[in-house]
Amino acid sequence: MQNHPSQQPPRGSHFQRTGILFVISAPSGAGKTTLCTALRQKPDFIYSVSCTTRLARPGEIEGEDYYFLSQQAFQKKITEGAFLEYAKVHDHFYGTLKQPVIEQLQRGIDVLIDIDTHGAAAIRSNPDPIIQHALADVFIMPPDLEELRRRLERRGTENAREVELRLANAAREMECWRDYRYTIISGSMEENIEKFRAVMRAERYQSRRFSLVPEAPKNSSLPRDSSE
Repeated sequence: MQNHPSQQPPRGSHFQRTGILFVISAPSGAGKTTLCTALRQKPDFIYSVSCTTRLARPGEIEGEDYYFLSQQAFQKKITEGAFLEYAKVHDHFYGTLKQPVIEQLQRGIDVLIDIDTHGAAAIRSNPDPIIQHALADVFIMPPDLEELRRRLERRGTENAREVELRLANAAREMECWRDYRYTIISGSMEENIEKFRAVMRAERYQSRRFSLVPEAPKNSSLPRDSSE
């Protein structure tokens, strides 16, 4: 079947895709950090670097791990409405700057944000139309709490009391899975990466993310001086 001429892209135009805002959340131990670390090894995204008021830890690099701000500077940005989302955690503020994210999305570059369920909810409710159009939020769901317990105990970074606290927090976070566009049931690291890349491919092929842009005119020669 032939397409009607009006359905054909105009000559001298090309498709251009807007950027996608991939937001990933998961309970502690579900594999989110490992997944994000693996995804950052390839240039598929710009990884959004958060701001924080806490001091840098040994080995952390300004602009790569966090932007380290004073309490006063952070409060000033809150007043200016500069954050896409922010929260106070253990006496320190953390936040995602909105303007750098929007600039990348407008350039057609995908952005990856690793954030908890509260931060994801704040981004989801952000009224900016660019954010709303770009958003693709993904929840990494552990198979069950017992499997999550085994993973936390296996990594050995928390004592028994801390494991129970993380499990209690995880149970609350796992109730939020329906708020997300996608849910990935966590398996091995390789499985999680493949599942996420399937989401990534699906989002990148959505028709609503494309627009037709006229080609810039091509000059065969430099403009002549009118005085000649």
